[in-house]
Amino acid sequence: MKLSFVIPCYRSEKTIIPVLEEIQDKMKERSEYDYEVITVNDYSPDHVLDVLTAYADTHSFLKVVDLTRNFGQHAAMMAGLSYTSGDWIVFLDDDGQCPMDHLWELLAPLHEGYDVSLAKYKFEERKESFFRVLGSRLNDAMVCSLLDKPKDLTVSNFIAMRSFIADEILRYKNPYPYIDGLILRSTRKIASVPMADRERLSGHSTYTLGKLISLFSNGFTAFSIKPLRIATFTGAFCSVIGFILGLVIIVEKILHPAGILPGYSSLMAVNLFIGGMIMIMLGICGEYIGRIYISLNSSPQYVIRDTYHLDRHPLRGSETAYLDKE
Repeated sequence: MKLSFVIPCYRSEKTIIPVLEEIQDKMKERSEYDYEVITVNDYSPDHVLDVLTAYADTHSFLKVVDLTRNFGQHAAMMAGLSYTSGDWIVFLDDDGQCPMDHLWELLAPLHEGYDVSLAKYKFEERKESFFRVLGSRLNDAMVCSLLDKPKDLTVSNFIAMRSFIADEILRYKNPYPYIDGLILRSTRKIASVPMADRERLSGHSTYTLGKLISLFSNGFTAFSIKPLRIATFTGAFCSVIGFILGLVIIVEKILHPAGILPGYSSLMAVNLFIGGMIMIMLGICGEYIGRIYISLNSSPQYVIRDTYHLDRHPLRGSETAYLDKE
């Protein structure tokens, strides 16, 4: 049995080595597992690439993928996933927050026949910034409503999956990958394993409010047309309300001609409300159209500048033969 660990790296030159050492120590507990670690430098502005390549020179289990620019965490996860060769794949973060000491508990559901196993953290116990916790809550609510995620299932950053799920995920070739949605569209045989996340080893979360909004937009538009249906129903609802109010005003005008006075404020309020709703609906439609346009232009999920200590082309997600590098 072989495990492949995938770690996207960004601003983690001070934390990635302790994470790698913890993986080494943990894997020594079970001799029946072989393993590899695929790290992906997501164009980090620090020296994490130098740290990774130097460590890989003396540790054969470590492989490094270097991206040409910052494509985002989920794109980096897809890049790393394409180079895995393990029977099971484990995603974790580069900051030490993922509880690697609970690795065997995370893998236990896969032994029981589940396809995917997720760490389940309590929101009130998350050791994250306010914006990160708020983003996690909004993301969870969005995935529940748009992707029909069971409410008792919490998608997290510490994930284990079988290789055929990885193959299915990598069938997605368009830009804006969203791992949570790709997992949920691949299987419903998913287990949640309760555990507590840990404090970051150093620094703070690199997820800004803008990045969280971008991630939310990816999930909002990538795998569901429910937002378009909501826009349709909202427009229909506003039209019905407007029609009813129009009838009420006409009847009131006939019965009480002097009772209705010209009202600039009320008229402007209605116009602003209806105009705002129209702009929101147009924005949603524009988001879908924009993503379709970018996909038609074959915008890449990621671009790999180089790989280190990888003597093979991507093993997964490619339609071409896998040839060793010369």
